[in-house]
Amino acid sequence: MVDLASSLAGSLLKKLGSLVYQELCLAWDVQSDLHKLESTISTIRSCSWMLKTKDVVDEIDYKALRKQAITTYGSVMAKVCHFFCSFMALSSRLKLAHKIKDIRERLEEINVEKDQFNLTERHEEVHVVSQWREKIHSFIDPSTVIGRHGDKKIKIKRSLMHTNPTRNLNIIAIVGLGGMGKTTLAKAVYNDRIVVKHFQLRMWVCVSGDFRVTRLVEEILKSAGGRVDKNSSNEDTLQTNLRELLKDKRFLLVLDDVWNENRNKWTELRHLLNGGSHGSVIVVTTRSRKVSSILDPIYTHSLEGLSKKECSSLFVKCAFKEGEDKLYPNLLPIADEIVKKCKGVPLAVKSLGGLLYSKVDEREWEFVRDNEIWELEENEGGILPALQLSYNQMPIHLKKCFAYCVNFPKDYEFENIILIEQWVAYGLILQMSANKKQELEDIGDLYIKELMSICFFQDLDEQHICVYSFRMHDLVHDLVLSIGHEEWLEIDSENKDVASTVRHLSISSSDQQVSKFSNKLTNVRSIMYRNEPHVSLVEACISRFKSLRVLAIPDSDFENLPSSIGTQKHLRYLNLSNNQSIKKLPNSICKLHNLQTLLLGGCENLERLPKDMRNMINLRFLTISTRDTCLLENGVYCSNSLLILVMYNCPKLECLFPQMDRCLTNLRTLVFWKKKSKSHSTVCRVPSTLNVLG
Repeated sequence: MVDLASSLAGSLLKKLGSLVYQELCLAWDVQSDLHKLESTISTIRSCSWMLKTKDVVDEIDYKALRKQAITTYGSVMAKVCHFFCSFMALSSRLKLAHKIKDIRERLEEINVEKDQFNLTERHEEVHVVSQWREKIHSFIDPSTVIGRHGDKKIKIKRSLMHTNPTRNLNIIAIVGLGGMGKTTLAKAVYNDRIVVKHFQLRMWVCVSGDFRVTRLVEEILKSAGGRVDKNSSNEDTLQTNLRELLKDKRFLLVLDDVWNENRNKWTELRHLLNGGSHGSVIVVTTRSRKVSSILDPIYTHSLEGLSKKECSSLFVKCAFKEGEDKLYPNLLPIADEIVKKCKGVPLAVKSLGGLLYSKVDEREWEFVRDNEIWELEENEGGILPALQLSYNQMPIHLKKCFAYCVNFPKDYEFENIILIEQWVAYGLILQMSANKKQELEDIGDLYIKELMSICFFQDLDEQHICVYSFRMHDLVHDLVLSIGHEEWLEIDSENKDVASTVRHLSISSSDQQVSKFSNKLTNVRSIMYRNEPHVSLVEACISRFKSLRVLAIPDSDFENLPSSIGTQKHLRYLNLSNNQSIKKLPNSICKLHNLQTLLLGGCENLERLPKDMRNMINLRFLTISTRDTCLLENGVYCSNSLLILVMYNCPKLECLFPQMDRCLTNLRTLVFWKKKSKSHSTVCRVPSTLNVLG
């Protein structure tokens, strides 16, 4: 935690030293306290108080941006109002000065007690190893890992094709310890060309610890391509929809990572799935042999660990370039000893191989081999020692970004650009000193690929020229939960209490449940909605949580975003995508001068954008669906900060902006994304300096 505070303090110091801050501090008569605050932060770089310090700095930042927006784009009336308001804002300035003074005094107390806290000064330069092109080889094709199970895959396929004719529904179980490759094998079967052709309907659901039958029915319907309407999500309606979906169809359903050992719940689910035609199959992956026995499967495939020879071969592929292992014979005996500790688990072998890639110092290999973490019991939280060791060896910038992923559920499909923009919003990506011209998005992409190289991200799937998706292994997700459980909370109907340390909220409950805990939740910085929230819940959260950096409300159906959104002065990331009901946004959204990412893609009934969007002077990434014919009136074209613009299904769009060559001078990527339909728009004018992706 001290490492994280140290890094945060470093970024605060850069802001406090900037010219605009010096100017504002002189104007507000708080420069003396800020100098003292800067000195104290430099000395101790403490933990929990850094959050409050950052809020104060952000408040100054917001006022600076607001002043800049009004000066640059404001009307005469706006400038006059701002001039008079500056004389009437004495109470506001006094409040800010008191905040700075209180924080400085508290930090100085900590500084006096730093020996008691064991805080020592550290100097750490952020380095990102730009070896992505070289590391491509270490991304082992899943087929090479399951190649040893070729005969077993054939047996599973044979069992799928030749089911018991007396059974309407057949079950196949894949059983093995975590990290053995159960999901990899199941995916290979699921995506097999012959299997795809054989079944009329295929569905995949990640179950994990939540075996509520109603939830599983919802997930099965979603996997089959259906949208679950929250107005018809009662149990009876869901079950009726499921029966209609499966009626007279031969289907394949994979239930991944199952833990439920309650026979009654299995019986209930099985009864709902009996409506398919003969030859329908459920494939279950599980770590528990008891689960397998309850299912009464027609075939059970037990996954055993890799042999020593297979482990060594896989490790060498991950740790060395092809043929390079022969140049370092001194490392191979150490590699053999590391491999033994992995106990035949492919995930452990790949993670440690990736960790040691390009490292040829014997001491680094010996550190991994002799680490005390191997003495821990693996079942303490179920985390593989190899994964914990890989995490412990991460540089601080990767630790912070990895820990942020606690926000996402198991089996979540990440998109690179979305995750990166959330990292940017949360201040987790720092500019490298060696290349100050490199954009934060490029650095974030390197972070993702570094995490892929040690198998913390996997299942890479390129969707577009600049967009790709990936997932996190369930054991890796267990690890991120163990790291971030004190700072993350999912609010649902089962919450009994919450910790005041929570900074990230996932909400899948009602407003009443949020209200119940709001007094304790004073440090919340991000909110993500899992279900479609009512607008009253959104309004309540906007009113209660004033320090949000990230707010994600995708797939909602409210018609009006509360105008109070304009009070979220710290907000950097706002996701409103795929709202089919919203027709307009309040102009107050343009007060979000700190906003960097705004996602409106899939909001296909959005008639036009707010008129003062040019005031959003920090906007870097914008996706929009609009019925506008031209983006002329809303001022988007004035933005010099915008880097990525995605036009998603804009059927009436004819041109982007007037004076094309003077617009969006820093725009790097322009994407036109259209649904397949008979009618489509033709954009006749785009900036000549751009490479357009469409």
